[in-house]
Amino acid sequence: MSRKPVMLSGIKPTGELHIGNYFGAMRQLVELTRSGKYAPFIMVADYHALNSVQDAETMRAHTRELVMGYIAVGLDPKDVTLFKQSEVPEHTELAWIFDTITTMPYLMRAHAFKAAEAKGKEVSVGTFNYPMLMAADILLYDTAVVPVGADQKQHIEYARDTAEKFNRVYKTDTFKLPEPYIMEDVATVPGTDGQKMSKSYGNTIRLFATKDELAKTVMGIVTDSSGERPQNVYVIHKLIRSDAELMPLYEEHRGKYKALKDALIEDLDAFIAPMRARYEALKDDPSIVNETLLEGGRAARSVAEGKMQEVRKAVGVA
Repeated sequence: MSRKPVMLSGIKPTGELHIGNYFGAMRQLVELTRSGKYAPFIMVADYHALNSVQDAETMRAHTRELVMGYIAVGLDPKDVTLFKQSEVPEHTELAWIFDTITTMPYLMRAHAFKAAEAKGKEVSVGTFNYPMLMAADILLYDTAVVPVGADQKQHIEYARDTAEKFNRVYKTDTFKLPEPYIMEDVATVPGTDGQKMSKSYGNTIRLFATKDELAKTVMGIVTDSSGERPQNVYVIHKLIRSDAELMPLYEEHRGKYKALKDALIEDLDAFIAPMRARYEALKDDPSIVNETLLEGGRAARSVAEGKMQEVRKAVGVA
């Protein structure tokens, strides 16, 4: 087993990938993996996704698309343990053990619970309890760092609190305390309507879209006719070209929104094309995804089983 510190990231298979996913997290995760500083564990968080995806075929499809997507954008299966959460039953076993030392008022502080409650939603037990499953995800692998945006730091705080409490209650040093790796350069990617790009808003640009699909989506970007520069077009364009490159283009076509959208289509297509080609190749050869998940599941299970042996002894069930 590698002596490098473990880096763990979990991604929910909840829908089609879009450029917000890429610039907001996928790109940074690939760069961290390539840095060689960590032993990366990348988890498809399908049990977490059950809170919102409740159709079996949809779950299977989204899971495969997510794995293909990460490989297509540059994640090399040889350099990472890429696995499905559901293939490692120790995740849910450990979550239950954590439940027994966790209070309801503590879980009621979670951002997701408070947000749902504020909207008057009836909260599922899975939504309420997800911090404990997430703590199990992180702590099973002696994780050193978890890459997150600044707004997700609470996830790591829950894992740290839970590790400290378990160690204190059972008078052990079973769990190491993970640290958040705050990804400072995470881009907040605007959607086609100017809001944050999100599947729930229906304002996304598909990550592996064909040029025709890109053209249709980009031409639908909302613009403000009172300005000389279409801001929603410009901020998306800035993701793939620098200000220095874009300023002359936008000056030359001041007020000519169609010409600027055409330029964005060409640049997006050129940027996406290599990744799209790899994605399509993976669709033609499903064995790559199958083998990646098989090997990743075995590797993750081996580590998780070892940690759970320690946990069971600590709590007295073994």
